[in-house]
Amino acid sequence: MALLPQSFKDKGELTVAMDLHYPPTTFLAEDNSTPIGLNPDVARLIAKKLDLKLKFVDTKFDTIIPGLDGGRFDFTATTMSKTEERLKVLDMIDYFRAGTSVAAAAGNPLKLTVETLCGKNIAVTQGSTGQLKRLPALSEQSCTSKGQPAINAVTLPNVQEALTQLHSKRIDGILYDTTALAWAAKQQPDSFTILGRVNVGSSDLTAVGLKKGSPLTPALQAALQSVLATPEYKESLEKWGLDSGAITDAKLN
Repeated sequence: MALLPQSFKDKGELTVAMDLHYPPTTFLAEDNSTPIGLNPDVARLIAKKLDLKLKFVDTKFDTIIPGLDGGRFDFTATTMSKTEERLKVLDMIDYFRAGTSVAAAAGNPLKLTVETLCGKNIAVTQGSTGQLKRLPALSEQSCTSKGQPAINAVTLPNVQEALTQLHSKRIDGILYDTTALAWAAKQQPDSFTILGRVNVGSSDLTAVGLKKGSPLTPALQAALQSVLATPEYKESLEKWGLDSGAITDAKLN
């Protein structure tokens, strides 16, 4: 790879930071040491394209950006969405469309759609993009701007609690990460119905992150663009139930 800086060729290794506790995108196999999921798959494919070894560093999500900035890691692939704040300090390269989806009870007995949630009780998780940006934007666009009652956000700690409440009819639906809902659907078939994606309030593209202006950025973007065209990329998405998230353009932001 002609674009790869000599220092990386000499070192022969890339260091990638991930928070390894988020199935199906980033987690540990049953041996509790092998990183598996979409993000480790993509990181390995990038390293292979660059002909470098890959070293994983399990890192709490909120410490990844300071670590990149301080030079402790070369890049991250950890389902990080693009925000204005992050783009001030990172080069971010798109690799996957994650976003947020809405789920209803199995078979959708209330005949809900993403556009008809006005006045309904919809679960979101505390501090999530869904709670902070997407649900308010959807409520404004589909409901309050048309004189309909707002969507009632029910803040819950995690998706398991939301699924339990959905099952017992205490809530009408769930607005949550598409990746986690797809994984839950694989683990618990027929327990709920995914209605569709919510594409308002925030970008649904996730991106690999490097320190802004990193000498590695051009080589990594070229490698990632090449990865997106491989059958291995599609196979990884299918394996983790994320086929709908495939993209073809590794755009640098």
